[in-house]
Amino acid sequence: MASFEVNGILKVKNDTQVVSEKFSKREFVLTTDSSTQYPQYISFQLTQDKCALLDNYQIGEEMKVSFNLRGREWNGPQGIRYFNSLEAWRLEKSSGAVAQPSQSFQSAPAAPQDFIQNSSAAIVDDLPF
Repeated sequence: MASFEVNGILKVKNDTQVVSEKFSKREFVLTTDSSTQYPQYISFQLTQDKCALLDNYQIGEEMKVSFNLRGREWNGPQGIRYFNSLEAWRLEKSSGAVAQPSQSFQSAPAAPQDFIQNSSAAIVDDLPF
């Protein structure tokens, strides 16, 4: 199984949930790409003895998360369903300063002059959103 890493800012820190006597989990959310127009909010979970790893972190703190991508199949009344989770197994404090969201966004690069001069048709915005 491949492992992944991501840097971000801790946004949500939930309490540990005891699902059964043999299983407990703790969920948290990391904000990535916070300096862009569309920041990403990624939900992770810690399980069993790893739940305590989050105790040393505060909301707003920058951190690096090492995690595995997990997937499972569930055969329920409505048929077979598939679920994915990001299971964190190591948390590290980032050495850099906490990145603040930027309020200024870069505009798209200007079209080349020869395209504008040689174009006889009007440019139509065909984006679906």
